Amino acid sequence: MAHVHIPSQLRDLTDGVAKVEVEGSNVRRVIESLDAKFPGMYARLVRDNKLVPAIAVSIDGAVTALGLLGKIGPDSEVHIVPAISGG
Repeated sequence: MAHVHIPSQLRDLTDGVAKVEVEGSNVRRVIESLDAKFPGMYARLVRDNKLVPAIAVSIDGAVTALGLLGKIGPDSEVHIVPAISGG
């Protein structure tokens, strides 16, 4: 199972849980699995069949440019990374 790190901005959906294990062979499937455990997750992360612009996904230490199609291995570390703004 993939090990998914939940950013603080999404922990209102997880009752404060910061890390979970879910099934999924790509980013879309992992988000769908997260949504099954924590309803509302998919709506917060996906719009118009793409990751919302304010979110990136890191798989095993590298940010994927493949969006929802990013491949995830059975023991991958997945970080949902909110965009950082500032000036």
